[in-house]
Amino acid sequence: MATRPTWQGYLRLSLVSCPVALYTATSRTGEVHFNMLHKQTHNRIRMIPTDPENGPVDRADIVKGYEIEKGRYVVVTDEEIKNVKLETTRSLDIERFVDEEDIDRLYWNDPYFLAPDGDMAVEAFTVIREAMRKAGKVALGRLVMHQRERLMALEAGKQGILAYTLRNKREVRDPAEYFGDIPNVKPAPQMVEIAAKIIEQQEGPFDPSQFSDRYEDALRALIKEKEKGHSVTAPQAPKEAEVVDLMEALRRSLGQGAGERRKPPGKTAAARAKPPAAKPAKRAPAKQRA
Repeated sequence: MATRPTWQGYLRLSLVSCPVALYTATSRTGEVHFNMLHKQTHNRIRMIPTDPENGPVDRADIVKGYEIEKGRYVVVTDEEIKNVKLETTRSLDIERFVDEEDIDRLYWNDPYFLAPDGDMAVEAFTVIREAMRKAGKVALGRLVMHQRERLMALEAGKQGILAYTLRNKREVRDPAEYFGDIPNVKPAPQMVEIAAKIIEQQEGPFDPSQFSDRYEDALRALIKEKEKGHSVTAPQAPKEAEVVDLMEALRRSLGQGAGERRKPPGKTAAARAKPPAAKPAKRAPAKQRA
């Protein structure tokens, strides 16, 4: 079944526009979810809306309220919320083009796919996409989604457009609050050089398939064993890191990295034991073959 769009509206670049649909680019279906059960009966616990003075209430009697001071609320209806509309409620206008490096990584948020909404939108959509690709810039625009106006960063993909919500200034904390107390000292150049070599030994391409959620795998294994009626004992806690000389730790790490790098990647013991295949005989020059 096709995923429902998160937002639908129009993408506009000056006077050029087309209907588009925004889809979430990620999913969270792999997580392990636990239900709240009664300790003895294992019946699921129901969360019932309750008025502290009058007891349980029907959901039809629940309204939205914004607390303006302690115990004092302004009640707002769903219809009134729907009537709060900006131009960006149904339109994603490209306002500016910037270099990707100009956007601090702290501001990048959730990824989305932006696609043309209908066959009639394809031509204008591809024109905007190819113009963005040629410019080599990130486009900035705003739209209203989940009762908030969000700044979006758009970049041309192979077929569609990749869109990211960007955090606003109020959502990003000041790094100086956390890094300001770090003294401005320079480490010994020899230590930095060894650490750089360790990094070089561990370089490689990014392959997301190699980074599965091992904690979730362990939870699923735990659940499987419990389902079989097996008792599960806690694994031995990892030992705390020993306090050692920093230079000695760097040198030992460098030696371990070099040993790991010498291992031939992806070959089994049987494959390594096979003799090398015979080289094929060289082909005769064209004149001799004729």
